[in-house]
Amino acid sequence: MLHLIEKNRLSLVGMVFATILVVGACEKETPPPDVEGDLSDILYNPQAYAIAKPANFPAIPIPADNPMTADAVQLGRRLFYDPILSADSTMSCASCHLPENSFTDISTFSVGIDGIAGHRNSMSLLNIAYVTDGLFWDGRAPTLEAQALVPVEDVIELHNTWPNVVGKLKNHPTYPTLFRKAFGINDRTEITKELAAKAIAQFERILISSGKSKFDEFMSGNIDIFDEEELDGKLMFFDEGQDYNLPDAQCFHCHGGVTLTGGKFFNNGLDSVGSLAEFKDLGLFKTTGNPNDKGKFRATTMRNIALTAPYMHDGRFQTLEQVINQYDDNGFGVVNEGAFLNNIGFPNGDGTYTGLTNYQKNALVKFLHTLTDTVFVKNPDILNPF
Repeated sequence: MLHLIEKNRLSLVGMVFATILVVGACEKETPPPDVEGDLSDILYNPQAYAIAKPANFPAIPIPADNPMTADAVQLGRRLFYDPILSADSTMSCASCHLPENSFTDISTFSVGIDGIAGHRNSMSLLNIAYVTDGLFWDGRAPTLEAQALVPVEDVIELHNTWPNVVGKLKNHPTYPTLFRKAFGINDRTEITKELAAKAIAQFERILISSGKSKFDEFMSGNIDIFDEEELDGKLMFFDEGQDYNLPDAQCFHCHGGVTLTGGKFFNNGLDSVGSLAEFKDLGLFKTTGNPNDKGKFRATTMRNIALTAPYMHDGRFQTLEQVINQYDDNGFGVVNEGAFLNNIGFPNGDGTYTGLTNYQKNALVKFLHTLTDTVFVKNPDILNPF
């Protein structure tokens, strides 16, 4: 009996030892993260990516050190939607830039992973590739690549560190291969925050209008698509209504160009302050240090504006009607206010202006709704890949 017990014990030991050998052999098949060249057997064959855009849109600026490739765009798309970028893996870039809302947020202030709200409304990313004068409301990021680095380490937003994110990406079952295909790295130790930011920036550059909005159809020659109010709103927006006895609503000065973005910075007359130093949010001044830039913020795109409420840098307005009424009040006379805020309506002959009638305000709002591009927000190429 004792002999049988000992025999069984030896058999069990042998089985355990054999299992250890098998497991050890399996582990050797997957190189640990620090093995040099562990990705070099994966094909790197970058294919140039041509960004789809309407024919009348200008060429999209592409930095020489981050050429567009199909694999890098797809990597950026995954990173944009992946909560792996946040400290607790609960939020992604898309949490505050929702595609159905033209890549902005429906909250006045977006709330980060710790339940803390920021102090500015998230901006739309539509046509963000054309913005070259500084990103964010205050222009503090010169490029999309620089902008993509910020939310990860912002203590209110994703509240992570890039070393932690890069560590997770290196040890991920999929991302090392995707970085290899996108940027030709030879092993996972070459994954960096800069490469991650380049990929996210490439994805953001493809967020271009489809050219299929009602406004675009009108501009392409289908003039019967607009009703009378929409047409009047367009004429006032672009100051084209002189022959129709319509006033200048002064919109296009800040929201001009084919993307209706402008991309410049303005004090748009929101706050009544006794001096420039009294602005609660100093805006562009934080970036430039120029006192005249206090209270100035980047003008947003008007395309898809009906999908992006609430409005203004601090999300103070819930409706387009409230926005129009604010501008119709002609600002507060602060020294650096936009030059056209006091010129809305017809001139009275004494340096003042009439403002807009209720019909004219409603016509402007109706026109702004023609800028809605549902084809863009439903484009499967820009939606969550998971």
